[in-house]
Amino acid sequence: MNSLSSEQINQIIQGVEPPSELWRQKARTHLDTLTKPLGSLGRLEDLAAQVVAIRQDGFGAPIKKGAYIFAADHGISAEGVSAYPREVTHQMVLNYLSHGAAINVLADLHHAELCIVDVGVDADFDDLPGLHRRKIARGTQNMLHEPAMTDGQLAQALEIGAEMASAAVAAGVNMIAIGEMGIGNTTCASAITCALTGATAFTATGRGTGVGSVAHSRKIAVVEAVCRKHFDAVSSPSPLDILQCVGGLEIAAMTGMILTAVKHKLVILIDGFICTAAAALAVSIAPDVCGYLIVGHQSEEPGHKLLLDRLKLQPVLSLNMRLGEATGAVLAMPIIESAMALYNQMATFSSAGVSVAS
Repeated sequence: MNSLSSEQINQIIQGVEPPSELWRQKARTHLDTLTKPLGSLGRLEDLAAQVVAIRQDGFGAPIKKGAYIFAADHGISAEGVSAYPREVTHQMVLNYLSHGAAINVLADLHHAELCIVDVGVDADFDDLPGLHRRKIARGTQNMLHEPAMTDGQLAQALEIGAEMASAAVAAGVNMIAIGEMGIGNTTCASAITCALTGATAFTATGRGTGVGSVAHSRKIAVVEAVCRKHFDAVSSPSPLDILQCVGGLEIAAMTGMILTAVKHKLVILIDGFICTAAAALAVSIAPDVCGYLIVGHQSEEPGHKLLLDRLKLQPVLSLNMRLGEATGAVLAMPIIESAMALYNQMATFSSAGVSVAS
């Protein structure tokens, strides 16, 4: 890793600080005055306190939501690790732009503005409305044989994510859901999980898009070979080295977006396995990031639980999903909104003239 990405990361994370414990305690005190038994709203109270700690004196502002899908292809797809061919990444981006995917339905239902970002799809797009054209390359290199990205590609992807976070802030967005699309990217996420947690390829590698038993065994062997090639000689690889060697352009862009969103005190809902791999790398770079993350759901991918355990984060939902594309993150948004509505609108014992518990 050359100094370019390291210097860039230092600029991005300059000023990152943890959510305010003072505001969290203020929130806890307020929650205890509301007309309900103490703690009776369970995790909704935890979520409200977390949002207040993040947003601080901006917690009462109306929630404006955005959902961001970063799309890219992967050289590792040549190894037969997915049930779907590489061109599905391109086809699904077209589906998003035609409002035909699950995320379109959920983003419309829950009033989250959807942004599709091409950072590395192996296809050319016309000037289509709704597509942010930020292509760095037509996919990564095959990480089984060489690092997935060059130094320059990694730097560009991180910067694109940072720019998308800044654009969200400029548009008044204060709650973001982050997701991805890229055939082959669960293989990348599995390798990232192994590098970060020390897990074996067998325990970190799931069936992704639904590969059969033979292909699953092949995928495990590929992840094991990839980790052996890039990390056997390194006892503790840096998060940037992990990202460059076995990540993806969309994973790097999500990492950059998360790091920059934290600086602007945005509430960040992360989606499934691949997005959580990006979040785990962001936390490895800047540990204070963890306090800003809300996990939308727990994926069926086994590596997702390994990463959540490492981050000590509990998902809002568990629906046996493994779709990606920010669906789980957007599904959790109304839960967060509900928590904040209760926090802001419920009467207190004093204002309602209700007697407190003896």
